[in-house]
Amino acid sequence: MSKPENNPNLPRLEDFAPRKKRAGKILKHLYKAYPIAERTALDHDEDPLEMVVATILSAQCTDDQVNLVTPSLFKRYRTARDYANADVKELEALIKPTGFYHNKTKNIIACAKALIENFGGAVPREMDKLITLPGIGRKTANVVKYAVWGDNDGIAVDTHVGRLSRRLGLSIQTDAVKVELDLLEVTPEKSRGDFSWMLIQHGREVCDSRKPACDKCVLKDLCPSAFHAENIK
Repeated sequence: MSKPENNPNLPRLEDFAPRKKRAGKILKHLYKAYPIAERTALDHDEDPLEMVVATILSAQCTDDQVNLVTPSLFKRYRTARDYANADVKELEALIKPTGFYHNKTKNIIACAKALIENFGGAVPREMDKLITLPGIGRKTANVVKYAVWGDNDGIAVDTHVGRLSRRLGLSIQTDAVKVELDLLEVTPEKSRGDFSWMLIQHGREVCDSRKPACDKCVLKDLCPSAFHAENIK
């Protein structure tokens, strides 16, 4: 486990001792509760570029809202060069419903230009290359790698995954990269992408940040934070 952070709201280290065994049981319960049909809720036609753009748009926006915007967007822009040469005002108008559209437009255009300059217009599969792209951090890169290619070498840690990892006693970190390192230690490689996806669904539907529904949670018997999880963000 990575070095702990000093946070008085987190469970005690003793609660985390059997992390790997508990993680295996958690996975079994999550697979029953959230059957894996798709690797992502974002529509992208298995196109790496579409997935990159959709993931950039999903920042602080629901997947459903992104999916309402992308059909017309993907019809208008098909290649990295199309995005790189996009009219800023036109692109902003198309993605405005996703919020923060000025910054997202800037990132999409800059990302497209970087793809052309450094990777011949194609989205690279390697993590160290993906994270060089504007608007693409480690979490986003993990989402793209899993959704497009089924890669399980990393775990995408968003706010839901981070929160649930702490509540479930799988990490005591608040930094996303450190949480990922802790989760990599206790999850089988073949299930890492699924684990992230299922934790996100569980965080949205049950383990809310403010009012976790512990009474109806399928993980309550495995969770050291059950019925006081609201104290751990």
